Amino acid sequence: MSNEKIFADLKKSIETWDADLAEVATKAAIEAGIPAGEIVDKGLAKGMEVIGDRFDKAEIYLPHVLGASKAMEKALEILAPTLASGDTSYRGTVVMGTVLGDIHEIGKNVCCAMLKGAGYRVFDLGPDTSVESFLEAVEKEKADVVGGSALMTTTLMVQKDLVDAVNEENVPVKTIFGGAPCTQEWADEIGADGYSENAAECVQLVNRLLGK
Repeated sequence: MSNEKIFADLKKSIETWDADLAEVATKAAIEAGIPAGEIVDKGLAKGMEVIGDRFDKAEIYLPHVLGASKAMEKALEILAPTLASGDTSYRGTVVMGTVLGDIHEIGKNVCCAMLKGAGYRVFDLGPDTSVESFLEAVEKEKADVVGGSALMTTTLMVQKDLVDAVNEENVPVKTIFGGAPCTQEWADEIGADGYSENAAECVQLVNRLLGK
């Protein structure tokens, strides 16, 4: 099987949320000697880009995105030994969560799925996450980026609290935010490193911040 066919199968497995195909194509890629980084960048991530674009256009919905994420996770599970061996590496580490007092998760979950699909290590802290929990996870995982979602105007201030804490403790991490009431103007006002309106933009933002 040619490398082009393998990359096409990898891409298709994510586009069609087919975990079985993701497993078969990933194993075929490894057997063909394709580096793990290329398996992600030229195959799996391409499929996730299509998923993100279709989701933004409302052509598919959250269950499809989560299905694509499951297929991606199956592929990354197979690649894990290669990634851990140092033959290649993840593009960076991102800690994500919904801020304290807010239990909304859908947007954050889609962003996590897209970031994983783009080749990042993602640690999802879930909803109702305190500033302290964000900082503990950033330190523990040596994160490059921390992202906090707020879906209510009453919880926006927690995003500011997180930026303030990062600055006060001089934590070497980029801060990014999103959520319905969050805007670029708000992110600029509180001194965040970035804002994204949707999951596809989230990946582009992280890529830009980390120079990928």
